[in-house]
Amino acid sequence: MAVRKFKPVSPGQRHKVAGTFEDITTSTPEKSLLRPIKKSGGRNHSGKMTMRYMGGGHKKMYRVIDFLRNKDDYSAKVSTIEYDPNRSARIALLIYEDGEKRYILAPTGLEVGQIVRSGKGAPPEIGNALPLAEIPLGSVIHNIELTPGKGGMLARSAGTYGQLTSRDGKFGIVKLPSGESRMILVTCRATIGSSSNSDHGLEVSGKAGRSRWKGRRPRVRGVVMNPVDHPMGGGEGRASGGHPRSRNGMPAKGFKTRSKKKSSNKYIVEKRKKR
Repeated sequence: MAVRKFKPVSPGQRHKVAGTFEDITTSTPEKSLLRPIKKSGGRNHSGKMTMRYMGGGHKKMYRVIDFLRNKDDYSAKVSTIEYDPNRSARIALLIYEDGEKRYILAPTGLEVGQIVRSGKGAPPEIGNALPLAEIPLGSVIHNIELTPGKGGMLARSAGTYGQLTSRDGKFGIVKLPSGESRMILVTCRATIGSSSNSDHGLEVSGKAGRSRWKGRRPRVRGVVMNPVDHPMGGGEGRASGGHPRSRNGMPAKGFKTRSKKKSSNKYIVEKRKKR
């Protein structure tokens, strides 16, 4: 996929960079795999705003995605590559031999008409889902499980991928998009290839209205709030606000928030890169 720039015929298009959608093969989703999304606007059951900066946005339907990839007895044919308004990566519609239809995250290079499989014994090809025990070392993978049978949880957004670097007993060591190397059980599944729409990070919205279309309202800085609303608020004139911190008082910009007693610390071989 590529991106395109626009002529500055309006202020909103002067810096706009958008995707070309050349990989999309249809604009009509599979109706049986659609579910309604109820928007809360950041309000709880009594109508009180508990999450700020949410509300509005274009109406959309949720596409049910098969993150498990547990239909092992049948091969499937890729019917379409589609746009999903709920995620940055593309999705692919699979039609199995028994007629069942499922959406999966589309990896880069997946094409309409291609046959994909899942489970033990499946070849390590683009779009196939295998246990880490059967994936060749050095392979690029995405939609990686953390718990066997729970479904893919890691490397799902556009252009992301992990790499299986080694195996040690019942664990495989996977280098994740953050740079962290982590031990994951070899019985966990992952899909071969990197997630699609790798140029998503190059896109520029061009105007604030595009955020409103996505249901994001303007975010107010803490330093312009009152002391009752934020630790950095208040003061005479344009006060700097002191050390950056969240509304709950958690320091930002370099403060480590991960618990030293977290049970999963023992599975981390190498910590993520410092920004």
